Amino acid sequence: MARQSLRIILMARDIELRLVSLVVRAREGADEVVLMDLGSNDSTVEYAQEIGCEVLHFNNETNVQNVASFILDSNLEPIDSTLVLSITDQWKLRDLPLSINRARENWDVHFSHKAEENHPDSADEFILGSAIIQHVVFTHQGMEALAYLGPLARTADLDEQLRVRIVEAQLDVSVPQRESLATASRFAQLFYWMLETKHPLLLFGIPGVVLFILGYKLSGNVIGTLEELNSTSISVTLATIAMTLIGLFGIMVALILYIMGKQVEQIQSQYDWPGRK
Repeated sequence: MARQSLRIILMARDIELRLVSLVVRAREGADEVVLMDLGSNDSTVEYAQEIGCEVLHFNNETNVQNVASFILDSNLEPIDSTLVLSITDQWKLRDLPLSINRARENWDVHFSHKAEENHPDSADEFILGSAIIQHVVFTHQGMEALAYLGPLARTADLDEQLRVRIVEAQLDVSVPQRESLATASRFAQLFYWMLETKHPLLLFGIPGVVLFILGYKLSGNVIGTLEELNSTSISVTLATIAMTLIGLFGIMVALILYIMGKQVEQIQSQYDWPGRK
């Protein structure tokens, strides 16, 4: 079965800070990405034009019938499936793959909405124009069916031959997110900084060598001069041994980090790492 073509329409206002990343991610899963601007007052439209994203200006009430009618009347080429996303402050980029999966399920109309509190319990009596769009997927046939409905049309008014699914939006799905080494924790940030700045020999190597030499020199003198074993002599001896071990540990850490830094540098050179100078 041939893969169906998909167009993603981003219905949004004032998203200049999110636009570029959103369009780039949307293009990974769709054949075409279009911005449906709802009257932005910032540089959203200008940024969209700079990255080659077509812009449609929508000035009507944002219900599903008006959106479908507007898309039909635009100069967009017919396509197998269209996904309209309502980009709000609550919408997260991690929700995009889930919406794209819905668009691949071959529904003529798949409408995810946030209904009003007084919406009817019966699905057939649900008024389409009263719902707040979260996302809607439709084929060309489903788009025409929605566009020709009136503002008070109910779910039962849709053609029974259409494959229709209308669901109320649920809480955000918690998807485990992978964290990079630089953002996983404070310790990981320090570790990554030491590798990048090539400072492990200075931070651990020099103090480690100093502590190891001092501890080694003092250990012989302390053990030889303290003839009587008491709490003081044992404490001084243990402190001297601890200094020697800490110094040795510092030298080992410095060498390990230095070797790891060289390995990271070699990998970056092989793959032409963008941040490498």
